[in-house]
Amino acid sequence: MNAQSIKDIMHSIGAKAKAAASLLAVASTDQKNAALTASAAAIRKNAQFILSANTEDMMAAENKKLSPAMIDRLKLDPARIEAIAASLEDIATLEDPVGGEIARWQRPNGLDIARVRTPLGVIGVIYESRPNVTADAGALCLKSGNAVILRGGSESTKSSAAIHKALQMGLGDAGLPLDAIQLVPTADRAAVGEMLTMTDHIDVIVPRGGKSLVARIQADARVPVFAHLEGLNHVYIDADADPDKALDIALNAKMRRTGICGASETLLVHENFASSLTAILDALANAGCALRGDTWTCSMDARVTPASADDWDTEYLDAILAIKMVPDMDTAIAHIAAHGSGHTDCIITENAAAAESFLNQVDSAIVMLNASTQFADGGEFGMGAEIGIATGRIHARGPVGLEQLTSFKYKVRGTGQVRP
Repeated sequence: MNAQSIKDIMHSIGAKAKAAASLLAVASTDQKNAALTASAAAIRKNAQFILSANTEDMMAAENKKLSPAMIDRLKLDPARIEAIAASLEDIATLEDPVGGEIARWQRPNGLDIARVRTPLGVIGVIYESRPNVTADAGALCLKSGNAVILRGGSESTKSSAAIHKALQMGLGDAGLPLDAIQLVPTADRAAVGEMLTMTDHIDVIVPRGGKSLVARIQADARVPVFAHLEGLNHVYIDADADPDKALDIALNAKMRRTGICGASETLLVHENFASSLTAILDALANAGCALRGDTWTCSMDARVTPASADDWDTEYLDAILAIKMVPDMDTAIAHIAAHGSGHTDCIITENAAAAESFLNQVDSAIVMLNASTQFADGGEFGMGAEIGIATGRIHARGPVGLEQLTSFKYKVRGTGQVRP
């Protein structure tokens, strides 16, 4: 495709999405839920077709020698297919945010003012490798009354197309416009460039992918963006941490799935906890984690190699962990402020005062106490699913779920009032 044909295709998709969005904005909750339930059934019915498409994508990914983290994100199996279908059903059970009354009050002159939730309009989602985002993003946008334009990565082209086909079956069964969920039909990067400037058709862009992708989108977009550059997450083990909790959380936060944005990348340890750190280092090393630490940590275990200055600023998305000893919590908080990405940070402690200080002072989208950073996920928050984790401070922050995909308007009811 040449540049002009891509431009024509993208603007045609945008116009169709805009028209579909006007219909979705007034669609009933029952109709949207029917589409989600029918889509889940279509996912299950076509599971083998989706898995076959994914096998083709996996073979291409291995030939391209993509990283293990990227391949893990791309891979589908029967359990992950079922999780995708179940997620659609979970979203169908959630309260419909559209039309929900956020606040209501009356003025002395008798005006009745209500602030109510409304869809954003058309959402553009640009993502890499994860085919499940096709379903999650499509479902969340549908339930929140938004049309969506999906542009998946070239790695997941066939998998995303197969899932998208099932979503459109659900839309058709429920009598909703098929253009409500559209998939960009080309992997050409020029399509992304068009999306970023389609202010007449797209109301917000949500990127999900690596640092380079998100940085490019934030730099080039004329459309508002919900984004985070990376998940450079910290676990801080306080002096008053329970050793068993600390071991379990530190191990899970790093090693459950190393390639997701909720994985921890740096472990900060209060020096008074040093005597209990050996067991954690041993568990991490035995689980296959490469350990990089400061001088103190290196002296505790021969398997720990010296950390460089870059290690404190690296999102590994791999079985690698940077470890640093700190003299107090304030030093840990200062380190997080200097090196973190504002995504997810955790404290492990039994000291209630220290816990509250950490939760209040750390300015990240998600701050946790005595829980693995791997819970940084919309599904785990009870949102059914998420489009991504936003680390900005405007409108959406943290998991971007149904409510975050809405704006609001004011409904003002009078009885004939005029302004003096």
